[in-house]
Amino acid sequence: MHEFNPEVEALADDILKYSLLRLRQEPPLDHAKTPDELLKAAGNTITEKGLGGKEALRIFTDVLAPSCLSTDHPSYLAFIPSAPSEHATLFDLVVGASAIYGGSWLEGAGAVFAENQALRWISDLAGLPESAGGVFVQGGTIGNLSALVAARHTARDKAKASGRKIERWVIVASNQAHSSIKSAAEVMDCEVLFANADEDLVLRASAVGSAISKYISENPNHEIFALVGTAGSTNLGIIDDLDSLGDYANKNNIWFHVDGAYGAAALCAPSVRALFNGIEKCDSMIVDPHKWLFAPFDACALIYRNPALGKAAHTQHASYLDTLEDENEFNPSDYAIHLTRRPRGLPFWYSLASNGSKAYSDAVEDTMNTARIAVRLINEHPNLELLMDPQLSIVAFTRKGWSAAEYQEWSDKLLDDQIAFVTPSAHQGKPILRFAIVNPWTSEKELTQILATL
Repeated sequence: MHEFNPEVEALADDILKYSLLRLRQEPPLDHAKTPDELLKAAGNTITEKGLGGKEALRIFTDVLAPSCLSTDHPSYLAFIPSAPSEHATLFDLVVGASAIYGGSWLEGAGAVFAENQALRWISDLAGLPESAGGVFVQGGTIGNLSALVAARHTARDKAKASGRKIERWVIVASNQAHSSIKSAAEVMDCEVLFANADEDLVLRASAVGSAISKYISENPNHEIFALVGTAGSTNLGIIDDLDSLGDYANKNNIWFHVDGAYGAAALCAPSVRALFNGIEKCDSMIVDPHKWLFAPFDACALIYRNPALGKAAHTQHASYLDTLEDENEFNPSDYAIHLTRRPRGLPFWYSLASNGSKAYSDAVEDTMNTARIAVRLINEHPNLELLMDPQLSIVAFTRKGWSAAEYQEWSDKLLDDQIAFVTPSAHQGKPILRFAIVNPWTSEKELTQILATL
């Protein structure tokens, strides 16, 4: 099983051939199948003697892969898609083949060095100090959770030093914040105080101050330890007033975390950079390169203004880890809720290093231009109404006269007909449609074809 013999070499040729074909051709949209359909087509794939590499590869290519939607298809516009560059995808093969451990400097110094340069680029875009740094984690949920754990750890230390006893720890976030914030609070066994965003769905310091004042007056032994600002909400791409939130948090000695999982990628786009003013005041931030910075799954960049605070919260201690406790070495495992990790930031680093930062700026600008085309097409359509002008690249709209069931029926047929994958969402209790445009290959042609079905 661990011998590179002629059979494995032939199999390697087949796998590389498949991979190159997948890169070279336009990806199929495909469609999920039921468990019964998959069992009938694939059978029981785990056997005592094994199927052999060629047969297992055949089952994957002929049965399993076509039952997975291609998130890089130009008409995959649901949720937040992924559109990794060719360089990033190819280098993901290299990372897998290289057996590099990315948790410590001792074992993966070269990989960690490269990842840290990619993190430095993001930190510079955000205007964070030279001392800022962090780690690539699995995704935004783990990134947000890790940052908030560091925030509470820091607050606990301050409370302990002052002799204060805190009955309950509290996170403040917008009522438009990502679901992972509530999930993180549940994992941490703390509260979330949701402050109401204004009519434009932007959270501002005035609303935060009012919400906190009322809450603390009713819960005097509770402590606000983190304020979360959103830099591009998942549903509509809204950016909170990061400037006022940062000022409020800093003035009141509250950890300011920015969830930019989707939207903070646009820090590299000059046309919208000003929308993120204030992000430089954050104590931590995240952005997912696998969303809008053209990396493969899974890679979330978690960055701390003061990495020592992240390290204090997350470093694991055990006799078998003592050899890694060198203050002069940067161990990525110390900065988030993980120990073992693959160097998941390397495909992003390789693509960024290969293509240059301007190519990234241009690609993000291109997708926002495509979003503006979508706005024009929707405004010209007799049956559609634009929900709001997009700040970034998420375009939301409604179909006049349709019920939630009709939206879902349309979405199902669109996928059945292999035209596109666009799922219904909701806003203020009413069904909507949305295009999440992060793929440079998405063009007016695909948008026109989709809108023609409405």
